[in-house]
Amino acid sequence: MTDRLRVYELLFEQHGPQGWWPSESPFETMVGAVLTQRTAWANAARAIDGLRAARLLAPQRMRAEPVESLAARIRASGFFRTKARKLHALCGFLSRYGDDVARLRAAGAARLRAELLAVHGIGPETADAIMLYAVGAPTFVVDAYARRIFSRLGEPSAGAGYARFQAWLLDGLPADTELLGEYHALLVRHARTVCVARQPRCERCALRRRCANAGRTQPIRPTDTRAACRRTGPGRRPHRARCRVRG
Repeated sequence: MTDRLRVYELLFEQHGPQGWWPSESPFETMVGAVLTQRTAWANAARAIDGLRAARLLAPQRMRAEPVESLAARIRASGFFRTKARKLHALCGFLSRYGDDVARLRAAGAARLRAELLAVHGIGPETADAIMLYAVGAPTFVVDAYARRIFSRLGEPSAGAGYARFQAWLLDGLPADTELLGEYHALLVRHARTVCVARQPRCERCALRRRCANAGRTQPIRPTDTRAACRRTGPGRRPHRARCRVRG
């Protein structure tokens, strides 16, 4: 079985701290988690800058903004009309907690996650990104980058469903939100720069001695295609492929 904590340590030694999630408030982090769906982070960041300039990075102000006007302000993120409706739905959910992150945290992780998943446009990955980076709940954001790396390391759980793979990851790690957030960011960095979909740069990989596929050239997988343009956080490069991933 793969030593999850040792993988983290090796990735941290290779790449150093990633500084995720760069934002000025928990609400901005939540907004970013929605805006980066199906686009590169650079596009989401441009949309966030527009919202900041319009003084809309506060839930009560965003709730008061008409959906059509909000959509125009986040055009840079792509799928802007759909995302405007998602942001309005998120703001509606937050109003139930008085827009108070402390109250969200006090609700408990299981209840909060279930309620987030019931919000329009929020799937497991977005919900976990909000919980981990905005609320500070110890969870793991599972994406195709994590699956690629652990699959190449020979871990069978990497091919399981979202919940099962997430449970396996969390079972081998401390319930430390800082470590879990850093781990996810490191996996994204490593998959983008070293363990790439085609022609992985194994000679540069800190995990090569643990990797069942070191030195092999692997064709891109369907999940890797999604990962190339999928969100889950800052630092993504634009990708030409159209992405069909939701939530």
